[in-house]
Amino acid sequence: MVWWLAYIALGLFGGFFAGMLGIGGGLVMVPTLTMMFAAQAGFPAAEVLHLALGTSMAAIIFTALASVRAHHQHGAVLWSVVVQITPGILIGTLVGTLFAGSIPSKPLALFFTAFVCLVAAQMIFGLKPKPARELPGALGVFGVGTGIGALSALVAIGGGSLTVPFLTWCNVRVQNAIATSAAVGFPIAVGGSLGYIFNGWGHAGLPPGSLGYVYLPALLWLVPSSMLIAPLGARLAHRLPVATLKRLFAGILIVLAAKMAWGLFA
Repeated sequence: MVWWLAYIALGLFGGFFAGMLGIGGGLVMVPTLTMMFAAQAGFPAAEVLHLALGTSMAAIIFTALASVRAHHQHGAVLWSVVVQITPGILIGTLVGTLFAGSIPSKPLALFFTAFVCLVAAQMIFGLKPKPARELPGALGVFGVGTGIGALSALVAIGGGSLTVPFLTWCNVRVQNAIATSAAVGFPIAVGGSLGYIFNGWGHAGLPPGSLGYVYLPALLWLVPSSMLIAPLGARLAHRLPVATLKRLFAGILIVLAAKMAWGLFA
């Protein structure tokens, strides 16, 4: 029962910031789930990070749906961009999950931690590209989508930390960039989840209730809580001091990622 409550609390926390910042929640779910799985019996140490990545990616499917609905009600989603970028996203996520499944936990943890630190630095110092150009053509958007999808699947995020800067660089208003990123998070999560299920299918030693690298008992509690709170985060994105909350969230991310990496190596 204690772990169910922990999954619910994590879903509320990750879902709120996913809706507000358009990040999908994976940056906080992956290190936290890794530590939760490592603390429970029946989870092989070599696979706890892969299980956390797969479970987080599956949870993002539902978080993205709840978040994008709220953003769509504000008329902020650029659906033409979503349609153009989705084919590349799907290809990229499948490639990214295949690569992630072949990497041992420790190197993958180092890569994830380094990525989190870069994202956190971006949030803390407000680093963002200056609007310097327009959106590229269909082929260019497809290529960008492939890269975003691959990297997002590798670290199990909804792509917001990549999609938002790209759209901002292309002269898209910040609110529209966040809303469109939330919508793009759905195909990222679908493609990534399928990849992690495929890569972990039939893998010996996974705990009961696993569908490939997706741990269903955790997903069962993460989804309702994250879907419940994500729309609230999306609505408050238009009212609260998002820059201040980003810095606070960035500090939490660094602590969680460092603790996760320390636990895996220790």
